[in-house]
Amino acid sequence: MTGISTHVLDTSLGRPAEGVPVELALNTEGGWQVLGTSATDSDGRVRDLPAVEAGSVVRLLFDTGAYHALKSVEAPFFPEVSIVFTVAPAQHHYHVPLLLNPFGYSVYRGS
Repeated sequence: MTGISTHVLDTSLGRPAEGVPVELALNTEGGWQVLGTSATDSDGRVRDLPAVEAGSVVRLLFDTGAYHALKSVEAPFFPEVSIVFTVAPAQHHYHVPLLLNPFGYSVYRGS
């Protein structure tokens, strides 16, 4: 089993993005099966998502619209960010940071 964590930083404010709803889902023949949901903590981190099987295709779905609404940002360009990736065999953990602002985002595989 492979653990998954994420970290969201609000680059427009220069600090962690607290309160971003995050969903982890598994790609199945019938569509996306939600495995777990959480929200970023005061440090912008989510550490409590369930582990997944190697070889799985998973999606992290960030409800950035809800976060921007908390910050009183009107009509962010990306109301959600969907990151889909394959969990490779022999990997014990994936960390997927998201750098976010109202008009753009960047994501990468962290360590």
